[in-house]
Amino acid sequence: MKKETHPKNHRPVIFEDTSAGVRYLITSTINTTETDKWDDGVEYPKVSIEVSSASHPFYTGEDRTIDRAGRVERFKARAAKAAKK
Repeated sequence: MKKETHPKNHRPVIFEDTSAGVRYLITSTINTTETDKWDDGVEYPKVSIEVSSASHPFYTGEDRTIDRAGRVERFKARAAKAAKK
């Protein structure tokens, strides 16, 4: 196996799907400030995600709309700006 093939910050990271409540422990180089304990009692960096294979309609077969936070606020800001013109 080749040495030095992975970046220096390659480490296990918890990815938590906030819409399905599922957590995955995967190696990654993503930067994060949050940490959480995994089932083995070890604390790892954590990243919250909105969609994973546990919640995406393609994988689940469900027909649902996933609303991202801030979409309504951005619309209201655009509408207020247009009303001022």
